[in-house]
Amino acid sequence: MIKQIVYNVILGTLALSSAAIATSVTNPACTSAPSNVSNNTNQVAANSMDTAALEQSIFNQINNYRASQGLPALTRNSAIDNQVRLHSKNMANGTVPFGHNGFSQRLNATGVSYSSGAENVAYNQGHSDPATVAVQGWLKSPGHLANIRGNYNLTGIGVAKNSQGAIYFTQMFIR
Repeated sequence: MIKQIVYNVILGTLALSSAAIATSVTNPACTSAPSNVSNNTNQVAANSMDTAALEQSIFNQINNYRASQGLPALTRNSAIDNQVRLHSKNMANGTVPFGHNGFSQRLNATGVSYSSGAENVAYNQGHSDPATVAVQGWLKSPGHLANIRGNYNLTGIGVAKNSQGAIYFTQMFIR
């Protein structure tokens, strides 16, 4: 059976030396397939930055926004977290380019059954509150906002910082 996937990629700018991209996919088969993306938990190098606190801040801000719009809260899923942390780490260290390369594989590697999924990525540098800069940029971008407002119930968030101080963010949304 051929699985047809539709990608919708929108490029937006957050701020000077910042960028973000959004993508979404629909899985008409509603099944996940095995992939070669790691299911292992990956520790993100913090470099004096509390990545867990940044991830939690993004989670809280996104759910606060959804609540303000009368939308249900998302539930954070550790399997999704693991995949997006790895993606943020790989973007930060240059293993993969900034963007959504491998999104379908990450989505499948979560092991979560899904009917649809989406992903927002961003990076920024030199801000006292990088999580808020990322979220505010996403909220100002139609493609990112569509993902945030989408009919999803699960999310995962991953943050990584590279040696130059750029902070990479990935948030995946699944239903």
